[in-house]
Amino acid sequence: MNAPGERLLALGGLVQALQQVRRIADTGQADATILATALDSVFRIDAETPSDVYGGASAVRPGLLLLRGYFRNEARDELLPRLSLAVLQLERRFSHHATAQQVHDAILALMPTREQLGSTHPQLLAALGSLYAENISHLRPRVLVQGNPHYLGQATVVAEIRAVLLAGLRSAVLWRQLDGSLWDFLLRRNDMVKAIDGWLD
Repeated sequence: MNAPGERLLALGGLVQALQQVRRIADTGQADATILATALDSVFRIDAETPSDVYGGASAVRPGLLLLRGYFRNEARDELLPRLSLAVLQLERRFSHHATAQQVHDAILALMPTREQLGSTHPQLLAALGSLYAENISHLRPRVLVQGNPHYLGQATVVAEIRAVLLAGLRSAVLWRQLDGSLWDFLLRRNDMVKAIDGWLD
């Protein structure tokens, strides 16, 4: 698969993680499989390929379907593109900030916990949520998540949302590393749809 196609996996990983953020904020629940894909990606720092980051290209299929719907003007969730744009903008600030190394080191320190408990264990979700809150949430632009106040008032739900936002940021970092840019959305939509179709066929 060519470079644009590889970039699309990172973007698919981003939007499917952020769709889970929207779902958790609205319902208090995530899709367990997609949640695991997102959180596992946080810990695959030294993966050799974008596909390896997600445990295989098929794991990003939900995100690629979302992207194709967006590029075809079929998106159902108007807030998801805004949330995705905010995270892509946040990544630019994060990657040039001293806190990026702190986050990297903290993720390495959490590796044994992840190996012991699994990436979706409440203890690890709490740790990743705290990592986001302490090192990233103060950066601009702030990523604002809308949802059901009943769930957004629960500390465990907020921690899970922050953990998945961290996963989304990880995908945004990968997108940038693969030379993705916001210009792709303006100038390369047709090419991106063709690349998505190539992954989905």
